[in-house]
Amino acid sequence: MLDTSNHIHVSSVLNRPSIAQHGLDWARMGAAPGIAGSRRPEVEGIFLCRGAEEAEFFLQINNTRGPVDLCSVDGINEGLLLDNGNGFAYLPGRIPAGRVRLVRSGVPPQRGY
Repeated sequence: MLDTSNHIHVSSVLNRPSIAQHGLDWARMGAAPGIAGSRRPEVEGIFLCRGAEEAEFFLQINNTRGPVDLCSVDGINEGLLLDNGNGFAYLPGRIPAGRVRLVRSGVPPQRGY
């Protein structure tokens, strides 16, 4: 079970080295497609799940063609989150590596949506 006191970011395991070094940075996307399969950032920011149920949804739609990591993100001000128009929240800007902690690694693609 995930600790839902923090927000969660879902990303391809191929992004793990970059996230460890640079944090979450939409401008560094490129090692793998986004969870929804996009090759470019959909927004100038970082998508964050507000809990375990939302994170599980992103695990189900994983279009990276490989395993993903779930990272807990500390210190997010809910008031700064924006809606991308589909009901999913993102934080405009970047998140430093010191606020990101790997909580589940190498989750294989799921069958779902």
